Amino acid sequence: MNSNTINKIFFVVIRLMLGGIMLYGGYQKFAKPLPKPTQMITQIETEGSEKLKEKPAVLVIKNYIFGMKQTGYFWQLLGICEIVFGLMILSQYMSFVGALMLFPITLHIFLFHTFLTPSNTVGVIEGIVLLLINFLLIVKEYKKFKPLLWIKL
Repeated sequence: MNSNTINKIFFVVIRLMLGGIMLYGGYQKFAKPLPKPTQMITQIETEGSEKLKEKPAVLVIKNYIFGMKQTGYFWQLLGICEIVFGLMILSQYMSFVGALMLFPITLHIFLFHTFLTPSNTVGVIEGIVLLLINFLLIVKEYKKFKPLLWIKL
């Protein structure tokens, strides 16, 4: 096999990987029922200060994710975006646009794991890999779309 064939196979594999991970992540956002707006307050009141004795890092993560769920729309919107952009990447024809639109989400996943779970090395590595794959998909198609992005007046 020549290097061009290997390159094409590599990019197909990473597209499938990123698209599949985003589809799975988006589906998981709808797998469990959303909490009620007062659930966290009620939980702390019933469990007392036991809930507050958790490690501060764990509380920050739980509160952050609970806040996204509590808005009533953001958690679902994030799931829909992951599914739609994952399908765009899997379609091969719309992968550049899907990768561009998915970049803020993969950046957020990377930053979430880097700053909120730095002791979880696997999570940080997963965030780096997702961000790197997304970046590679964007850079690969950059030359084709450069005239659209840099318009000379």
